[in-house]
Amino acid sequence: MKERIIQFGEGGFLRSFADMFIHIMNEKGLFDGKAVVVQPIEKGLIDVLNAQGGVYHQYLRGIENGEVINRCTEVRSISRGVNPYTDYKEYLSLAHNPDMRFIISNTTEAGIEYLGTEKLTDAPPKSFPAKLTALLYERYKCGLPGFILFCCELIDHNADYLKEYVLKYAELWGLGEDFKRWIENENHFCNTLVDRICTGYPKDEAEELCRELGCEDRLLNTAEIFHLWVIEGNFEDEFPLKKAGINVIWTDDVTPYKKRKVRILNGAHTSMVLAARLYGLSTVKECLDNENVCGVLKKTLDEEIIPTLGSNDEDKVFGAAVLERFANPFVKHQLLSIALNSVSKFKARVLPTILEYREKFGALPKCLTMSLAALIEFYRTDEANDGEEIIKFMKTASVKEILSRSDYWGEDLGFMLPEVEKTCELIKSDGMEGYYREALR
Repeated sequence: MKERIIQFGEGGFLRSFADMFIHIMNEKGLFDGKAVVVQPIEKGLIDVLNAQGGVYHQYLRGIENGEVINRCTEVRSISRGVNPYTDYKEYLSLAHNPDMRFIISNTTEAGIEYLGTEKLTDAPPKSFPAKLTALLYERYKCGLPGFILFCCELIDHNADYLKEYVLKYAELWGLGEDFKRWIENENHFCNTLVDRICTGYPKDEAEELCRELGCEDRLLNTAEIFHLWVIEGNFEDEFPLKKAGINVIWTDDVTPYKKRKVRILNGAHTSMVLAARLYGLSTVKECLDNENVCGVLKKTLDEEIIPTLGSNDEDKVFGAAVLERFANPFVKHQLLSIALNSVSKFKARVLPTILEYREKFGALPKCLTMSLAALIEFYRTDEANDGEEIIKFMKTASVKEILSRSDYWGEDLGFMLPEVEKTCELIKSDGMEGYYREALR
């Protein structure tokens, strides 16, 4: 099978996501290609990957259409790994292969950066965009066509930034206008949105699972059943994800899909967890098992978040899937982990829905507004984890002072004061039982 993909990143996410999809396309006879995985930082898993011949076992676990799923696949979509820190020549040689057509990357949110301190002669340059520029320049010198690039880093406009930084390195290194035109005209930098919770190497279960498999697998990987890949562009003819049954959306703009994910998935998380923690719960699964917390979550989704987005069928289906994902019995998602930096998360994930709901329906959404009161009361405890200044201020400031911090919220939220203050008083007088009783009324 031909090597047709260069993949930057050997971590659990891409192995549960893109590599799994490539395996499925190959198994269905729709694609004839494997990925060569490049280790983007100095320390990584390439030696382990090569020792196992690129083969590993992927468990997909969760709830699908009400049924508990625990499925294992032996994934064979990776041909080998290359470490540019120990064999830079081999790394550059990937550009010489005319069969190479795709580049897939997930180098974490910090991976797409422009340092401006590297040189073309570095072996390798430090940053991912600089490494990529060197590879693309090698490709250009060979007179070969460019690539289709799928960026999976969790930042907005991921591919746009990557392309911008590649062009900046081309300028910094004096690689010429013809090369920059080749970058622009011969390569397709595709912004993408990725969505799958990858729970990684199952440390507590690895010994038992390997015994069941009958082999040692140091790359054993776990993830949820749900997946979604939204990609700007349409390369289905060359990369037939949809035909293979993958939940992919080819589109001209990932923005509305990003908005849906942030508002429904992340917004539901952020609006739920702080009240639930004050209620004494510890994990998302416990929230779904609790009648009061789950009831408020469903009410928030069905009556506030989804109606604000427009209540189309896709939003409703996504909302239903979110509930199944939260109830995944294989994932122990700690509320305190989600609670990290909740002020900025609330501003990005929940507040836009509150403001749009108010504009659309002429009133404040009850559950989401109450969740802001829960946030304030949570920050008065010792469990809040945020910037030092934020924690110090939130712990002692009045509700009015907190809502007036436009530097926290993007605007003065004084118009929410009566409702938020009333809920804070309810929590103090009747506890979280009173909070949930009122939210469900």
